Amino acid sequence: MEYHNPVLLKETVDGLDIKEDGVYVDVTFGGGGHSREILRRLGKKGKLFAFDQDADALGNTIDDERFTLIHENFRYIKRFLRFHGTREVDGVLADFGVSSHQFDVAERGFSTRFEADLDMRMNQNNEMSAYHVVNEYEEEQIKKVLLQYGELRAAPAMARLIVANREKGPIKTSEQLKNTLKKFLPPKHENKVLAQIYQAIRIEVNQEIEVLKEFLQQTPELLKPKGRLSFISYHSLEDRLVKRFIRNGLFEGEPERDVFGNFEVPLKKVGGLIVPSQEEVKQNNRARSAKLRIAEKA
Repeated sequence: MEYHNPVLLKETVDGLDIKEDGVYVDVTFGGGGHSREILRRLGKKGKLFAFDQDADALGNTIDDERFTLIHENFRYIKRFLRFHGTREVDGVLADFGVSSHQFDVAERGFSTRFEADLDMRMNQNNEMSAYHVVNEYEEEQIKKVLLQYGELRAAPAMARLIVANREKGPIKTSEQLKNTLKKFLPPKHENKVLAQIYQAIRIEVNQEIEVLKEFLQQTPELLKPKGRLSFISYHSLEDRLVKRFIRNGLFEGEPERDVFGNFEVPLKKVGGLIVPSQEEVKQNNRARSAKLRIAEKA
């Protein structure tokens, strides 16, 4: 079984406009597909750092003196690059979302296909898991998670039902959660709704939105002038944040304008939105919702 099939491999690495002696960061190392392609294009003096918080990914490390794998969450990118003596880089690549490996290993609890304990932790050392969210959050908190991160209109009723059901005993497995919410899973749309529920809980467990915001805010300072960002998102919540941040350096509201109505932004977009070809989606179904955006430091 392949660990992870990299999505938009050529397009994402092309987006970095690799300089032979440049310094690059792949913040979502996973199976190392994007990293290997970056190294292939780097010269002897080039350097690549990669981040991954999942212990399973460490087994894919690359034996190359130009490569350093950092076992940490990319929300700490600046801190750990400084620790390795690097303050500025020529490009940063990110393939957000869950790796194929995490989906395919049943006991990690990421996939709706398997019966498994409620887990969903990208970092297996984290204390909070999906079990904690489902069994210990207040009704109002569960509603907020399902509404905000799953965009589920039935979130209030779902939260009520989860809280009522767990009073009979904890909801420990994916099957128990599915049975609890069965009335909200019409046969025609069961997989779609389940995927939204899982997405919402997973985002909460791994603080994915907070992590993404913290990470994005550090990137303009990290990049050298003309340095590139190449980011793949898989759902609208992520993509909206990436798009807005590239456009005006903020996640909400508008930047301050000068007396002439102009405003300065740290980044400028390069090209338009890139999505996988029909051929790639046919070969790798998980590519179907991928959206690639490229930006350059102004």
